[in-house]
Order: sequence, then C-alpha cells, then structure tokens
Amino acid sequence: MVSSVHSRNGIIPFLITFHLVIMTSSMAVSGNNCFQEFEITWGGGRGKILNNGELLTLSLDKDSGSGFESKNEYLFGKIDMQIKLVPGNSAGTVTAYYLSSQGENHDEIDFEFLGNTTGEPYTVHTNLYTEGKGEREQQFHLWFDPTSDFHTFSILWNPQTIVFSVDNTPIREFKNMESKMVKFPKNQGMKLYSSIWNADQWATRGGLIKTDWTQAPFTATYTNFSANACTVGGGSSCASSADENRPWMSEILDPTAEEKLKWVQKNYMIYNYCTDAKRFPLGFPPECNAA
Repeated sequence: MVSSVHSRNGIIPFLITFHLVIMTSSMAVSGNNCFQEFEITWGGGRGKILNNGELLTLSLDKDSGSGFESKNEYLFGKIDMQIKLVPGNSAGTVTAYYLSSQGENHDEIDFEFLGNTTGEPYTVHTNLYTEGKGEREQQFHLWFDPTSDFHTFSILWNPQTIVFSVDNTPIREFKNMESKMVKFPKNQGMKLYSSIWNADQWATRGGLIKTDWTQAPFTATYTNFSANACTVGGGSSCASSADENRPWMSEILDPTAEEKLKWVQKNYMIYNYCTDAKRFPLGFPPECNAA
C-alpha cells in the first residue's frame, strides 16, 4: 500500500484525536513470529505453528475446524498477512480473516474466503460492522489462484478510511462519513482473528454444493504477519506519536490506487449491497448515497 497511498496531515477531527488520547495505547510493529503474535484458540490440535514460528496452519475435518487470535488488540493500523488458501475442492468451506472487538455492539472488519469446486474461483466476501450493525457485504472474485502461492491480504484502518487490499491492490474502501450520519468504527480496540469452518449450508452456490469430506483435511496456511498499529493497553498514547512514526494514520488512496479500486470493482465485484434493491425495498443504507 505504500506506493498506492499518500499522507494527508491535519485532517483528523478533534473528537477522534480525543478518543485516541483517552484510550491508552502504544505503537506496535509486529513481526513474523507466530508464537509471539498469536494463540491457537480452538480446534483440538488442528491449528499448528510450524518452522520456529514462521508458519501457521489451520485445518478443517468432519469433526471440527480451528482458529487463532492475536495476542494484541489494535486501535487503528495497517495489518498484513500472507495467506495460501485451501487448494483443490474447497466447496463448503469458509476461511475467515478479520478484525473484531467483543460484545453485542462490536465493530468488525471482515474478509471471508468462500471455497469452491476444483477450478472454480474463490469468492472473497467482505463485510463491516459498526456497533453491532453489519449488512454491508461486497463480494469479489480474484484475478489469480489464491491456492497456488501466498498472497498478501491487508486491512488499513485509520480515522479517515478503511481499505481492504489484496497484494497492495485495493478492492474496497469504506470512508469515514460521520458528517453524513454514518457510523464509523473508531472507539473499540480489535483483535485479529482467523478460522476455518464448514458452512456448506450457504457458502458455495447458496448451499447447493456440499463439502466433500473425502478431501479433508482442508488446510489454510499463514505467514509474514505485519501489524503497524496502535495496541490497546500500552504505556503511552499513540496520538502523541509524530506522524512520520505512524504514516498509516493519515494514509488515503491516491489517484493511482483509486483507479486500481475502480478496475477491481468493475471487473471482479460480483455483489454489492448498495445495488441490491430487493434487499432494501425501503431505501439503501445512508452510506450508499453519501459516498
């Protein structure tokens, strides 16, 4: 994203800065040691950290999936993870990768990778929750095979915008539109989570294609995690750090990145809640008209 964004200083509203100051936090630049960064939280041994912490794998079989979460909780930052998705016939499986806070009124920034039959494209499902309200789904196909090699999936989250990116190409942006009465996640710290699980009741072609358990275990692989972010609970305020120490706090899409975003949405978007009139017969959510 470094080549596709630029800094815009002095535009963070006072109230957002105030929230940052009162929530004690510190700068964090996390590296690629999965033992230090993550905890396997469920799966009965189906989640593994390998190669002295360089790799993490999550597996799904007929009995259970698996999952991990970050040890740190973040409030704004740039999160990158290289992921190689389940190869072959992955129909019915979902690999989720997302930031989320806790509780009924949680915030969430969500990638989900919906498996498919061999040779058919994955669906990248994105969603965003603010104070417990989601229903902001956009879905995409990818312009490459995400199972043959690692690819970088990124979340940029700052007071101006949220950007979902794949290999430094933005696929979705959700701008701060609070001035137009659209809520934006800015107060709740979020951990990074990932899991793999069976969702064959809906994941592939609306549930028409079921999981083929003869292909199990289904395994997703993770490496090269990076978090340039503020961590909740540290000893000093991230808001007091100089801009040059946290350029992601003021990054926005530059014209080149905006053209890439338009290219993806024109050629690879397969669903957008903002155009689904049947789903919203009484009118679209306000952000659909405010952009």
